Amino acid sequence: MATSKITYVGNLRTSSVHLKSGNEILTDAPVDNQGKGEAFSPTDLLATALGNCMLTIIGIAAKAHDFDINGATASVTKIMAENPRRVGEIVIELAFPANNYTEKVKEIIERSAKSCPVAKSLHPDITQNITFKY
Repeated sequence: MATSKITYVGNLRTSSVHLKSGNEILTDAPVDNQGKGEAFSPTDLLATALGNCMLTIIGIAAKAHDFDINGATASVTKIMAENPRRVGEIVIELAFPANNYTEKVKEIIERSAKSCPVAKSLHPDITQNITFKY
């Protein structure tokens, strides 16, 4: 069964519908590539997916090891490369709520983030620059 249905709606915009939930995501081409930049670009979604995945996998680990990450954030920066035009680097700063995490918990957090499925699916030429703020 398909995961999503994507429709090109014109003017370099697409509408993606998650078939199970009906949720919609719009994308626009970025301003530096003939678009309006009024929504996530496809490459923005790629970079953002890495941050989403990291927080989700850390959340699963937090549940399994009985610690709390509620309120944690991921700040994502996508850096484009040329020849060919592609995502060259994704910079993610993971920030966790004020909490006295033990060294063992920090190790679990960092290992979980770096082993998320999106991180493991990205081409090795895409630099993943990840920092953790506790």
